Amino acid sequence: MIQLNPLLFTFLVAFVLRSAASLVLNGLNITYLRSKGGDVPEPFREVIDPEKLKTMSAYTVDSVRVGVVATLVYQAIVLLILLSGILPGWVDLVRSWGWGVIAEGLLFFGVLAVVTNLARLPFSLYDTFVIEARYGFNTLTFKTWILELVKSLIVVSFLGGLVLGLVLWLMVQGGKIWWLWAWILLGLFELLMLWLFPVIIAPLFNQFEPMENNPLVDQIKTLMGTVGLRVKGVFRMDASKRSKHTNAYFTGVGRTKRIVLFDTLLESHTSEEILAVLSHEVGHWKKQHILKHLIFLEGLSLVLLYAVARLLDWPPLYETFGFHEPAPYVGLFLIGTWISAIGYFVQPVESAISRKFEREADDFAVALMKKSDPMRSALKRLAVDNLSNLTPHPLYTWFYDGHPPLAERISRLKDIEPV
Repeated sequence: MIQLNPLLFTFLVAFVLRSAASLVLNGLNITYLRSKGGDVPEPFREVIDPEKLKTMSAYTVDSVRVGVVATLVYQAIVLLILLSGILPGWVDLVRSWGWGVIAEGLLFFGVLAVVTNLARLPFSLYDTFVIEARYGFNTLTFKTWILELVKSLIVVSFLGGLVLGLVLWLMVQGGKIWWLWAWILLGLFELLMLWLFPVIIAPLFNQFEPMENNPLVDQIKTLMGTVGLRVKGVFRMDASKRSKHTNAYFTGVGRTKRIVLFDTLLESHTSEEILAVLSHEVGHWKKQHILKHLIFLEGLSLVLLYAVARLLDWPPLYETFGFHEPAPYVGLFLIGTWISAIGYFVQPVESAISRKFEREADDFAVALMKKSDPMRSALKRLAVDNLSNLTPHPLYTWFYDGHPPLAERISRLKDIEPV
């Protein structure tokens, strides 16, 4: 049975505070948008009229509401599972089959994943076929949506099951320093995924057409060459089969490094704007933001795995939630739930670092392009194409946003115009 003790009380406080903070911040954001979002910010007055702004604001409100409700329902289900006493009985049943820790753990997490993902499905459907369709973004058919879902489940189940199985094996066979071996394993897996994603996983969901004998490609390669970045190719992705949102990104490492341009971006942006967007991404590379982010994540991962190892055999952790004895996979789940609840409040630190990186990348883009007009123009077009929120609440931005507000970015870019 669940034990009413200080540990449970502390967990419930953290869990409830996280949900309350999310509600308050998103509520503030919507209220602020309604009160301040009637006037077009100065940098956008030449490209957005009040009617368009009204549509952009409505899209933000509708999207935020669906996201908040989906998150709260997911958190409520997790809390219900933890406090209902279902899990201890389920673990006892699985153990009685005598399949061993690895199989038990895979089944334990597999069932949890099925339950929680089933709860997410209605919200995903509503977001895609109601919200995204209402604002002209969705291009998916229901059949394609199902196929995409099935493919995602297969890929995630295979890769997630493989990594989880190996981690559980290390927990059983790796001795007192299993956490160190697990950290090395996870780090190598992440590097492998960075290398394989562009050539094996991404093509399962989209078509990537090499762009050759194209003036834009020549411009991109020349621009990349000026900063010593050599890419294996520039690819056009059929993003329009899923959505009308626009984007571009770098992906891969080593021989799989490539630039991917959404077909929607190519259709709506000028060559100079696309070069500016890519210059911004190059700025992240030259400023070593990706490397710094990876080092931070790997350091955090090491600390968290060590903490898991220290807490894994702590009886109160299990007794509080009604478990009769420790089990590696149960410990991973309980500690992971704790980390998720408490880690939410560290989000402002990550957001602040990310905003700093974005400003540095903007500065680099201006220096590389030798002018700020293309980047400012690209940001305006991206905002219009994606119906971005132009007036986020300052507190919401401080807590969540990894990018500075668009109006602020554009005004700042104008101020750093090279001579």
